[in-house]
Amino acid sequence: MDTMGDGTRAVRAGLPEPEQYEPTLPGPVLAAHFHLSGDPTGPYTYGRDTNPTWTHLERAIGELEAPGEPVETVVFASGMAAISAVLLSRARTGDVVVLPDDGYQLLPLVREQLEAYGVEVRTAPTGGDAQLAALRGAALLWIETPSNPGLDVCDVRRLVEAAHAAGTLVAVDNTLATPLGQRPLELGADFSVASDTKGMTGHGDVLLGHVTCRDPGLAAGLRRWRKVVGAIPGPMEAWLAHRSLATLELRIDRQCANALALAEALAGRRGVTGLRHPGLPGDPSYPVAVRQMRRFGSVVSFVLPDRERAERFLAELRLADDATSFGGVRSTAERRARWGGDAVPEGFIRFSVGAENAKDLVGDVERALDVALGVD
Repeated sequence: MDTMGDGTRAVRAGLPEPEQYEPTLPGPVLAAHFHLSGDPTGPYTYGRDTNPTWTHLERAIGELEAPGEPVETVVFASGMAAISAVLLSRARTGDVVVLPDDGYQLLPLVREQLEAYGVEVRTAPTGGDAQLAALRGAALLWIETPSNPGLDVCDVRRLVEAAHAAGTLVAVDNTLATPLGQRPLELGADFSVASDTKGMTGHGDVLLGHVTCRDPGLAAGLRRWRKVVGAIPGPMEAWLAHRSLATLELRIDRQCANALALAEALAGRRGVTGLRHPGLPGDPSYPVAVRQMRRFGSVVSFVLPDRERAERFLAELRLADDATSFGGVRSTAERRARWGGDAVPEGFIRFSVGAENAKDLVGDVERALDVALGVD
């Protein structure tokens, strides 16, 4: 295994060999077609199929997902495009697919689509490795760990071992952790999937997703799906994502440290219940997370007494925007129940911790809580 540090790898991942008078990272290739005479056997033929800017980014992500190992990455126009590519390209009529029932908000819509195609979908919670009980006869197991927004963690190795013994492929949604926090392929998964809109790019200005796998046949199937449905990223988005990877370790380390500081500050505070962060030693997810995660993520969740006080808290924040999404350098927070798709209380707050100074951010949160909860 490659022993290069995460920061060094992130800075140099996917760069082409140095060429005199050429940029270190070539700019985005904006091309629908390429010069192409004779048989179409070259690497770049048409803009929906391949693009040099995608190639650099896919190599970079592969180097982060499985350092020093031969893997293939396929980038997509969004995280949902990546998720859909795995689930909808693999499942066939009569197959069984196992999903978490506490995962990303749009998974129920994916379930509806799978069922419309004649696929049986079973669901179980992430925590306690509950999906094990639904594996019999399954073609694909979909894991999301830590789960969004509940932050439960399951034992990936245990689930993979049981799934593979039953002939089941395993995909892990690694969006919240990023490859710097957790490497699903090292834990045995067949697919590592992420919305790179979140922590991977980290600036809230790019929609992107990816899937990485070791099996070239699985990767070929994903590329075929991408070509057929046209779920391709724009070259500019791919270039911006690659540029952003250079600061990945710097951003993730600061954000994870800040998240733990915030979680520690909230622990035991009157009026705050249901506090979750996988890096807190007292968190239910901690015993499993500490065995398989290298960093614990930038998201903290907690519950305020009701909708009114949750919204007042959000309105009082000065250093966190009331916005959806997570993983960015600027803190965001939202009352998650406003979307109606998650089984959470009305006062549930998902807080995405950014790269601000921890003292400033924690102070801002504590002040906003004092106002919202009526603390003198």
